[in-house]
Amino acid sequence: MTTQIPFAIDFHVHSDDSYDGHEPIELILEHAADIGLDGVVITDHDEIDESLRAADLAPKYGLVGISGVEVSTKHGHLLAIGVEKRPDPGQPFMDTVRAVRELGGVAIVPHPFQRSRHGVRKRHIADADAIETYNSMLFTGYRNRRASTFAKRRDYPRIGASDAHYLLNVGKAYTEVIVTPDAANPTKADIDGDDLVEAILEGRTQIHGRRTPIRKSSVQYAKGAARKTAYLFTSRAPLVPTVPASMDRST
Repeated sequence: MTTQIPFAIDFHVHSDDSYDGHEPIELILEHAADIGLDGVVITDHDEIDESLRAADLAPKYGLVGISGVEVSTKHGHLLAIGVEKRPDPGQPFMDTVRAVRELGGVAIVPHPFQRSRHGVRKRHIADADAIETYNSMLFTGYRNRRASTFAKRRDYPRIGASDAHYLLNVGKAYTEVIVTPDAANPTKADIDGDDLVEAILEGRTQIHGRRTPIRKSSVQYAKGAARKTAYLFTSRAPLVPTVPASMDRST
């Protein structure tokens, strides 16, 4: 009989290394362990350093370590999960998908079709490894339902995630990944990020969770928009400090 081990993973979480994030990774990891998750993936906007550090620290909190990044492609955002290097931002969507795969990761489309949050339009998704069909930050279920229908019709694996930018939103939605290890009498300690990536590619996922309350989503959207506006203004005024490093394309 094949052994199946479920892992509860939130694949889309932002730390204070994102221009619109707030929490240090240590606090996120501690909270994830406290609420019963098996892992979180820090996916900061075009920044991967804190995600790499979180993946290294995760076992100390009893969590599996997986690194990732939310890449700003020419056509919208893309989650690169299981990579140790950031793909170059600003490239065409499909070029970025190929780059993620070359780096050994999986390319997951977050909040697709929602242009207000840089979701990729349908016509640009010629291929992907999975679709985020449940994002807890959406105000209504319409976009999630549309993403789910799209994934089903094209037979893409589906994931759910919180897209948390604040600590208490972590784990509002998550993906249960079913791992079938080859080892005899395996335990969760025997599983690593590569095993989880393989399980996603094989579609062994189940989505759990609920939407973040609209009041909290609204606050997150408003603060994120304010920070982005501040960045765009200060980036054009060299004498004013530019704050959100995750939006700096000069490095």
